[in-house]
Amino acid sequence: MIRLVTGRVLATSNNSLIIQVGSQGSGIGLRVFAPEPTVARYRPDAPVTLHTYLHVRESELRLYGFETEEELAIFELLLGVSGVGPKVALAVLGTLTPDALRLAVSNREPGLVTRVPGIGKRTAEKIILELKGKLLPAEGEMAGLAQATEADMEVVEALIALGYSVVEAQRMVQQLPSDVTGVEERLRLALSQFGA
Repeated sequence: MIRLVTGRVLATSNNSLIIQVGSQGSGIGLRVFAPEPTVARYRPDAPVTLHTYLHVRESELRLYGFETEEELAIFELLLGVSGVGPKVALAVLGTLTPDALRLAVSNREPGLVTRVPGIGKRTAEKIILELKGKLLPAEGEMAGLAQATEADMEVVEALIALGYSVVEAQRMVQQLPSDVTGVEERLRLALSQFGA
């Protein structure tokens, strides 16, 4: 199985990189599907190393690549969820950071997962249910959000609806003082503190 690809980017599309492996002129080019934020970071001729997963089907072989081993591990966990294939798992990692997914799982918030294009409520609930206990809790700055209150989750949802990314919304909520408890007050404070 191919677990790591190192080379130079020959070309990019919205969901994949063509990576030249080996020496110029005599190497081979591999198409590696990756989360959109990862693809957007690379330009032609840039050096690249991706942790990979080879998906084998009767009619094709597809290589999926990730910048970190953590993303690869989460991708593989997502593939273990019934009804989730590589395209959906890739979309999850293209929309949510690993910590945002951990937050959704630890707080049993399928609403955050339904933000991923192509995932409905039922699939989001399956992901939350099947990853519970398999996905380690968030660390670092996102760790405090693992115990987020229901009010905080409502504020996060409201901020996302206003156009903030999931990660931005979570960071905004994390920095709010704990003595402000109402949803409306917390939302108003988040927007005023962060210049919205």
